[in-house]
This record gives sequence, structure tokens and C-alpha cells, in this order.
Amino acid sequence: MAGIIVQENGQGRYQQEVIAGEHRLLADEPVSVGGADAGPAPLDFVMAGLGACTSMTLRMYAERKGIPLTRISVSLGHDMVVIDGVKRDRILRKITLDGDLSGDQRARLLEIANKCPVHRALAQPLVIESRLAD
Repeated sequence: MAGIIVQENGQGRYQQEVIAGEHRLLADEPVSVGGADAGPAPLDFVMAGLGACTSMTLRMYAERKGIPLTRISVSLGHDMVVIDGVKRDRILRKITLDGDLSGDQRARLLEIANKCPVHRALAQPLVIESRLAD
């Protein structure tokens, strides 16, 4: 199994080293829950993945279709909502598109944003299989 490795780094109560190929990142919890805030919290990584995937997907689509999209910015936040009496996580994603875009192009780009692989993975029931390593 390849992919991402996350392991304690011994530098703080909750600090984790995140290894993604040749990249090394630091994750931590905020001070308010006992961490040292030395890196993004786990949910921040989820939102960062969604934001990056959204922007990259839009850039690829705009380039293929010759859409004059000059800049993309995605801001994300998290809160809790109650739906049918059940408390649910909600990620709020605000996409800013710069360029000489028509209303139809903007609407199509929003449709494409909702088709990015991370959005699709998070928006459906996700299967997470956990096992202990040998």
C-alpha cells in the first residue's frame, strides 16, 4: 500500500509528520484542544485538498476549452448544520473566478468544480477500511 504516511514526530503532544512521496508536511491540533498549532489541523488538510483539486480541475478545463480564466481562488470553511435532526459537517467553498467570463462560462465552471475528484469522493458515502499492520 503506497500513498500517504502519517506518524508522530515526537515534537509535540499531537504533532504528526505527513509524508506524501518526497514531500514532508506537519500536522497539529490548535492550542484550544491541547496542540501547539505547529501545522494545519487534520480537517484543514481535507479542505486544502478540496480547494487544490477544485482550482486544478478548473484550470485544466479552462485550458482545454480556451476559456479566458486568468485566476482562481478557493476559500473554504467548516461548520456544523442540522439536517433532518442529524448534526452534519458542512464545508463551505467559495470560488472566485477572474477573467473576461460570460455568465454561461461561470455557470459551467461551477458545474465542473463540483466534478473534481476530491469533491466527488467527499460528497458520496465514503468507504474507509482500517486494519492493523502486521
